[in-house]
Amino acid sequence: MSLRWKIWLAVFGSATLLFGVTGWILQRHAIGSATRSLEEEMRGSVLTYESVWQARQEMLGTAALLLSSLPNVRAAFGTQDAATIRDSAAELRGMLSQGLRDRSFFVVCDPRGVPIATIAGNPPAMASWPMVKPGVRQQTGFFVKGRSIYQLVLTPVMVDSARGPAMISLLVAGYAESERPEQLTGGEFVFSVAGQKVERPGVRLDRPLLGLDGAPVGTLSIFRSPGEAGQQLADLQRDLIWMWGAAMLLSLVLSFFLARRIVEPIGALDRAAMAIAEQRYDGRLPVTSNDELGRLAATFNSMSGSLEAARGELIRQERISTVGRMASSIVHDLRNPLAAIYAGAEMLIDSDNLAPQQTKRLAKNIYSASRRVLEMLQELLDAAKGKTGEIEICRLSEVVEAAVESQEVAHIRFRVEIPEGLELPMDRARMERVFVNLIANAIEVMPEGGEISIVAKAVGRDVTVAVSDQGPGIAEEVKGRLFQPFTSYGKRNGLGLGLALSRQTVLEHGGDLTATNYAGGAVFSVKLHG
Repeated sequence: MSLRWKIWLAVFGSATLLFGVTGWILQRHAIGSATRSLEEEMRGSVLTYESVWQARQEMLGTAALLLSSLPNVRAAFGTQDAATIRDSAAELRGMLSQGLRDRSFFVVCDPRGVPIATIAGNPPAMASWPMVKPGVRQQTGFFVKGRSIYQLVLTPVMVDSARGPAMISLLVAGYAESERPEQLTGGEFVFSVAGQKVERPGVRLDRPLLGLDGAPVGTLSIFRSPGEAGQQLADLQRDLIWMWGAAMLLSLVLSFFLARRIVEPIGALDRAAMAIAEQRYDGRLPVTSNDELGRLAATFNSMSGSLEAARGELIRQERISTVGRMASSIVHDLRNPLAAIYAGAEMLIDSDNLAPQQTKRLAKNIYSASRRVLEMLQELLDAAKGKTGEIEICRLSEVVEAAVESQEVAHIRFRVEIPEGLELPMDRARMERVFVNLIANAIEVMPEGGEISIVAKAVGRDVTVAVSDQGPGIAEEVKGRLFQPFTSYGKRNGLGLGLALSRQTVLEHGGDLTATNYAGGAVFSVKLHG
């Protein structure tokens, strides 16, 4: 194909694209204008429906407060007897309007939220209801049971006691929202719980439903059909297609007469840009003229040189940064054993009346911490020299128990199930460090306490040690790069080197380290070969 035809095709394509984009922008603006108009109407519908929610909430709250303030009802609540409570609250049914009564309910619970008696309506079957926040008069919000959504008002029934106000029962007032409520101001209203997808034709507007704790538990979706505006958009789209065809014909005629010395410099520039994308910065364009294309080639050459220099500087800075982060991580790892040595030595110096047993325990702690410091320094020295530790036959239970003993804290329970006599060839110090890292990570994600399970299973000569926690699990943001260096998420300390170094240690032992989530938290699996 000749250069003239190449130029013609390029200009023709550009003009066609230009007119196509222009038409798309016009259509988009028209659709946006119509959509905004519909959304304004739908926002008015939302405000109308929110006023219904507010009125319903006020009615439920007022009825609950009135009921809990009646002396005979409060006395009946204190008896914790279902029949007595239902008899004393019989007048509540007359307070509710017929429309609210059909789907409303009132349940009396004990201070722990366990239902005692239903005094109105048909509430869902619950082993226990959510608890009200301390110190509040009433707490409101939406509540999800299965795929059903309820508007709840929690009212604590308080009495004065010798120790101050005390809650004798919890009054739960609720209203069951239907999946498709009535249409108040046009459009279709659809309730859905969190995670449930609802699809309808037309324009959509979502309003989150906030639970008792303020977090979204569901969605109210409003759908509106475009109607007449949709027909107008279809007419506009047809007119734009005719205009686009005419513009294509005009550009076809004009582009045939354009100059022909543009394609080759642009092609060279394209190839040079591809080389830059492949991180090859040494290529340069020939500068054969003083016109715009020549100046563009010279500018591109200058840019390539700047990128090459900047890449070299970036590599140098990254190396310096890596060294700094490594140093920070080493300081972080040494801080805990040094703190134990300092605290133990300080107690030995300041205390003159320590029992021999206490002195021996402090000495043991100082010895263990000092040994750990020496081991970490030796590991660092070996890593710098490319050396590995001595491989010996070790009893797996002893290695794991040593790691557990070094990480024991008051609020964590340990469950260790390792067959006795299970022995594997390993570098004891490095493998102990792997389990220390896994246990320390599990402790950090369970600040409120929990159980760490360490279970070993042998299949032939292969052994898998599963370290499970009861934390929140592995975040999706880091799941794909969990074992990469400097990957850290939600931790107060540490730079994300522990798991990367641990996996490298296991790989050097002929195994692998993997991680996954399960219903109760996360589990890290150390696979070793006997």
